[in-house]
Parts: sequence; C-alpha cells; structure tokens
Amino acid sequence: MLAQEESKLIGLVAKESGVPIKTIRYYEELGLLKSSGRTEGGFRLFHTDVLARLHFIKRAQSLGLALSEIKEFLQVHDAGELPCEHIKTKLEEKVKDIDEQIRQLLILKQELEGLLSGWEIKPDNAHTTICPIIEKA
Repeated sequence: MLAQEESKLIGLVAKESGVPIKTIRYYEELGLLKSSGRTEGGFRLFHTDVLARLHFIKRAQSLGLALSEIKEFLQVHDAGELPCEHIKTKLEEKVKDIDEQIRQLLILKQELEGLLSGWEIKPDNAHTTICPIIEKA
C-alpha cells in the first residue's frame, strides 16, 4: 500500500475535485477509478493523479460521452496508449447524431407551426373529441 502522504483520502479528493464522494465511489465501482488502498479506518485512498482523471471524466461527460465510452478511453490510456483517435471517432459520431437530432427537431417545429397557424377550434363533437386540432393530424 502507498504511504498516506502519496495518497489522498476520498473526502479530500471530493473536496478538491468538486465531485461528490458517492459519485467517486460509483466511478470506482464502474472501473473508471481505482483506489490505492484504504486507511486503517477503512476510508478509500486515491493516488494524487485521480484529480486529473476525474477532470477528464467530467469533461468527457460534458461533451456527451457516456461513462461506458469514457471507460473504454481510460482502458486504452491505462494500457499505455493515447486514446485520442478513439475519442475523435466517437466525437465525430456525436456530431452526426446531433445533426440528425437537429433535422428531426426542425421537422417537428414545422409540424407544430403548421398546427398553430391554423388553430381554430370548432365546438361540434366537443364531447367526443379531446382536441380536434391534434386529432385531425
């Protein structure tokens, strides 16, 4: 086990990183982080490089990457390689997904604008319909 001076208690890691203890434990459970041991009292200890790793995880998440994808990148890194090409490919896929979402949203927007432009409710058959404008589409 590493000397305590070379490691940080989970609480200190949480404080310095801004990542809650519960989240750090979850990341460890998923294999994104590895504790370097435990204190006599059972508290997790982490190597000081855990802060950079947590920063990477949070930044990757902010770019829309899933924890499973991030785990793959970290495994490549842990094997001694740079995962940049893997990350680039995944980010290119994200851009394509976003383009498709934008396309779908524009179609939906046009449909909604079409409904709203002709919004006129006629009282006939009011007891059998919920909203005739939506039901006629």
